[in-house]
Amino acid sequence: MKLRSKQYYIRKSHRYLGLILGVQFLLWTVGGLYFSWNDIDEVHGDHLRKEKRHIPASVSMVSPQVVLDKLKAESQVDSILSIQVIELGGEPVYQLRYFSGSTDHAAHEAGAHAAGQASNIKVQLANAATGSLLPALTEAQAIAVAKSQLAGPFKVEKAVYLTEVGSHHEYRHKPLPVWAITLSQPAECTAYVAAELGTFQSIRHDQWRVFDFLWMLHTMDYEGRDNFGNILLKAFSIFGLMTVVSGFVLYFISSPSARKGKRRLLKAG
Repeated sequence: MKLRSKQYYIRKSHRYLGLILGVQFLLWTVGGLYFSWNDIDEVHGDHLRKEKRHIPASVSMVSPQVVLDKLKAESQVDSILSIQVIELGGEPVYQLRYFSGSTDHAAHEAGAHAAGQASNIKVQLANAATGSLLPALTEAQAIAVAKSQLAGPFKVEKAVYLTEVGSHHEYRHKPLPVWAITLSQPAECTAYVAAELGTFQSIRHDQWRVFDFLWMLHTMDYEGRDNFGNILLKAFSIFGLMTVVSGFVLYFISSPSARKGKRRLLKAG
């Protein structure tokens, strides 16, 4: 009677744990199949991009110090985070990122990496040939940048200037403000060009959106998608382990062959 009672409770626990976890296990399996059957480069939209162009070494550029001096004459510059040379409209452009009005640069830089940007980090573009300071990209310039990066036919449906996005937006955790350029060709695509950085950031299409949705179900992070340490995932991992263990226990206490083996061991002892 005692053995039956133990089996009853183990069976009941195993059944309910299996029912609760079954749906999530199915979602994990479906997501895993989609992830393994799709080329991650295509998911990222690399097949829609042109081959990366490089600035020729023969180009004539002024010293970054010229740009820095002009910038300091107009704005407060506490320290420099980075200076890069990018291509914009076929011309070399300095992209200068600097701290302004901050005393804790290390903390703010860490925040910039976590959130994609920080309010105390400023960006200044400048013509690398003349040193003249440039404003943030206009809609027309952003579309030109997107067109220079994408291969094949290119048709713009609309362009929207975004200064903030939600945690579920397909452009989350990236530099703002940004021009979101919706395309009718390639179909169902949106290109994102950072207005202040002057650079193409990403392209999103339906294959990526399906991947992103399944990724959310996979990580069980229904707030931001990328937190593997969320409580829900930890709880389901523990429940999953309990389900497997209860299945093994149930087998060993209910299987006739397991009981016979146990009796043999007792007799041998």
